[in-house]
Amino acid sequence: MASHIMAIDSGTTSSRAIIFSHDGEIVSSSQREHEQIFPQAGYVEHSPEEIWTNAREVMGEALSRAQLTRHDIAGIGITNQRETAIIWNRTTGKAIHNALVWQDTRTQDIVDAMETSLGSEASRAKTGLPLATYFSASKIVWILDHVEGARAAAEAGELAFGTPDTWLLWNLTGGIDGGVHATDVTNASRTLLMDLHTCTWDQGLLDAWGIPASLVPEIRSSSEVFGHAHSSSLLREVPIAGILGDQQAATFGQAAFDKGESKNTYGTGNFLIVNTGEEPVMSQNGLLTTVAYQLGEEAPRYALEGSIAVTGSLVQWLRDNLGIISDAKEVEALAASVPDNGGCYVVPAFSGLFAPYWRSDARGVIVGLTRFINKGHIARAALEATAFQTREVLDAVNADAGVDLTELKVDGGMVKNETLMQFQADILGVPVVRPLVAETTALGAAYAAGLAVGFWKDRDELRGKWSEDKRFVPSMSDDEREEKLRLWKKAVTRTFDWVD
Repeated sequence: MASHIMAIDSGTTSSRAIIFSHDGEIVSSSQREHEQIFPQAGYVEHSPEEIWTNAREVMGEALSRAQLTRHDIAGIGITNQRETAIIWNRTTGKAIHNALVWQDTRTQDIVDAMETSLGSEASRAKTGLPLATYFSASKIVWILDHVEGARAAAEAGELAFGTPDTWLLWNLTGGIDGGVHATDVTNASRTLLMDLHTCTWDQGLLDAWGIPASLVPEIRSSSEVFGHAHSSSLLREVPIAGILGDQQAATFGQAAFDKGESKNTYGTGNFLIVNTGEEPVMSQNGLLTTVAYQLGEEAPRYALEGSIAVTGSLVQWLRDNLGIISDAKEVEALAASVPDNGGCYVVPAFSGLFAPYWRSDARGVIVGLTRFINKGHIARAALEATAFQTREVLDAVNADAGVDLTELKVDGGMVKNETLMQFQADILGVPVVRPLVAETTALGAAYAAGLAVGFWKDRDELRGKWSEDKRFVPSMSDDEREEKLRLWKKAVTRTFDWVD
């Protein structure tokens, strides 16, 4: 009998396969980074072929390291970077252009035109989202308009669109040999094309954007059997039974199943999600309304989300662009080499500002520089930027929800950084709680797949598997906290109106 679940985590910087036991513990894993392609300022791309190749390789490596075969895997869950757009030819199976990543801002002119013809308020009312380059719709339009023959081919039904979950599902289930073209509600809710209330594609929005309905995948729940791995796969006949966008998957992995429960993921960007139950809550404070998850035939659960574009990727920038560290793990020691930021603040508006500002005209700044400032202060300011941005999003959540959160559950790669976690607790003024299994994104996808195939009984069983690793308690005085927040907000204003 199959005794394990596999999760494929197709993230912004890498692909991972993680195999979990019935106890929700990691048995083995494999990870491969993929290239970050920057053709020019504002352009961020990935190779779809590299993503698929890496996914196959990490699945094989994870099986090998655990000394398991396909017969030991009860199901596969997929989680992925959301909003990233891939369009491919249904006959050849080849992508017609590199993936346009969620961070890509080249489509601002398309968004501006839609602002005039549709408007953000109309978009929010139907999709829960403002008009922004962040989401998939404008990326689809750009590819159709910039690849020769693409629009005609799309209108003829020859092309398929998907976020990375759909691309992987299609390839895993056979690709040109009967591949399943589908996505789940959480990923569909990030396209600007799905009616949030019916969880179906909205023909009026498709028409407004000029996107043929034949291009988009079928929308399904987050936990059901989408298809089975193709006969050519190491995992042939294993059901692909769960799909969740990465932030929703992390929420599910944190067992935040019910209204009022929340989590914050620290990855390439930061994403705070608060479950609002079976009714969507429209934000008055710059947050996104999105689908949290849907299990089979159940009603979908909704959430408020605060999206921050640049957190972990700021550490990568320190490494790759400035060269002040050679490995991301070095940033904590460098930041701890100084007692504070020395008056230096970094606001990483590389792709504009996301929640709660939504300022596409913003660009990053480093302020407060003096001859006193060294690389330790810059490293510390970079870490603190993550905490400050989270505080502003949490303030917006509190305002929308009407109830202050009393603690924050955290996950993602950056939560290992205890200097950051302590400062996060200090600047929030509430405890920050790190789980024993920090890989909650992959765990959430595994949970969704496991529920669909009966590997786990229900959410109560999953809730019992969550356990606390460490709790960071605030120690900063109220006066110091307020002064730091005042200076942070002052720094943020310096990013405005940079793009004419």
